[in-house]
Amino acid sequence: MTSSPSPKAAGRATVVIYSGGMDSYTVLHRALREGLDVHALSFDYGQRHARELEVARRVCRGLGVSHQVIDITAIHGLIDNSALTDAGRALPDADYAEDNLQDTVVPNRNMILLALSIAKAVNIGAGRVDYGAHGGDHVLYPDCRPEFVEAMNAVAGIANFEAVEIHAPYLRASKAEILADGLAMGLDYADTWTCYRGGRLACGRCGSCRERLAAFAANGAVDPLAYAERPFDGPGGG
Repeated sequence: MTSSPSPKAAGRATVVIYSGGMDSYTVLHRALREGLDVHALSFDYGQRHARELEVARRVCRGLGVSHQVIDITAIHGLIDNSALTDAGRALPDADYAEDNLQDTVVPNRNMILLALSIAKAVNIGAGRVDYGAHGGDHVLYPDCRPEFVEAMNAVAGIANFEAVEIHAPYLRASKAEILADGLAMGLDYADTWTCYRGGRLACGRCGSCRERLAAFAANGAVDPLAYAERPFDGPGGG
């Protein structure tokens, strides 16, 4: 589904980078609650599975939100040095840490996605791109750190005749804080997918599942997703 905002709505439009995961799901709903004309963009860059994209389609369809899934699989050979884009590599089963999850870094991914989203924003006259980088990713992903977002924001302000703001509302927030915000909004996180694996059930073992489960435990809540196994109930749990 694609559309262009009316001239009246254009200044109040935003492009949301929407993966179908928890963080971008919360960002999407924040933008909707601001009363913005939301245009969601999801990207198929040759990731190991399409579960998040399927969830993104379903959510946007239910909300009546303009949504495009952009096929950029032609660049797969440029960014396949990652366990998230190379199905032949083992996915690490561990908590997030710099020394054990570097294999999940996709080269330059967020710069690519932001550049395309900024182009979409300029094309439709939107003044903003919403992006779900958060504080928990800083240790591992360079393109989620404040320095990167600030630099990209500066570039987005001069790369076109009309400046575009990169809006990252959770840039210094933890996963648990993002979830707390979403739960306060009454969001149903059954409408998200986080697991690095694309099985029928979330695996419960990969770093992404473990971080998600820890966020629910920190909020005293139960994750509504079904898991193949739930190895712990929170940080340090057994």
